[in-house]
Amino acid sequence: MEPKIITTEAFYQNLGKLFYAIAFADKRVRDEEFSKLQLCVLEYWLDYDDLLDTFGSDASFLIEIVFEGVEAFEEPADSMYDAFVTYKREQPHLFTEKANKLILETASAIARSFSGLNKSELVMLGKLKLELERS
Repeated sequence: MEPKIITTEAFYQNLGKLFYAIAFADKRVRDEEFSKLQLCVLEYWLDYDDLLDTFGSDASFLIEIVFEGVEAFEEPADSMYDAFVTYKREQPHLFTEKANKLILETASAIARSFSGLNKSELVMLGKLKLELERS
């Protein structure tokens, strides 16, 4: 039996920042990218753990909420990516092999959702892969 995964709301909030950074790498978030994020939350993150937010909803929906929030304020992609990396380095125990695999799958799906990958998305995905492989 797999050990129970324990995360926090901050884990999902920072994933929202990261996935926004991937979508906004080319300075624009497209509807297809957000739709793909929503699908990934349902397919990958909803069953990741049993954490509920303060309203009793599955905490994985915080990914979408934060994504939309930083999009509304047009936060720079690099700033949101850096916030994710800072959090990851402060909480390395949350970034298991399973989590890292789901993060890369989600980020790749978002980047590919509109006309394939562009240069800025490729660069950010490459940086993310290296960061997740870092101990």
